[in-house]
Amino acid sequence: MNVDVTALPGIGVRKDFSARSGRRIGVVDHRDGGIDLIVSKLDDPDACAAQIPLTADEAAVLANLLGAPQLVAKLREDHRDMPGITTRQLPIGEDSPYEGRTLGETGMRTRTKTSIVAVMRAGQLHPSPGPDFTFAVDDLLVVVGTPDGLDAAAKILTHG
Repeated sequence: MNVDVTALPGIGVRKDFSARSGRRIGVVDHRDGGIDLIVSKLDDPDACAAQIPLTADEAAVLANLLGAPQLVAKLREDHRDMPGITTRQLPIGEDSPYEGRTLGETGMRTRTKTSIVAVMRAGQLHPSPGPDFTFAVDDLLVVVGTPDGLDAAAKILTHG
């Protein structure tokens, strides 16, 4: 899929792509640091049907919402020939006892036989985090294991 990058003099840069629906979807990165989500009109790909200003936090959450499911779907596809192995997204919430603590401190692999294969944070993918990776609120962990192991991992991340 091609992403078109268009300079907007005095404003910033537009980055967008053509969706199957015929609409163009993208973002405008403003020179002042702002970011807008944009969607074109169906009948005119050069006219804007919606322009939604996003804070940095909102843009990060949107990136996590869009990025993590794609990664999980890919991992599920990769594991489809391995009966009993699945992939799940587990969040680090504000009340998690592991917020501000490292992956190693969870003892996740030893306690649940699951593996944290990636962390989505603020729109950035952190693949194969090591034991010294420190968790933060709103991290979305991509975890691989058995259904029972994944249930146990969710409990650990929520209750310790």
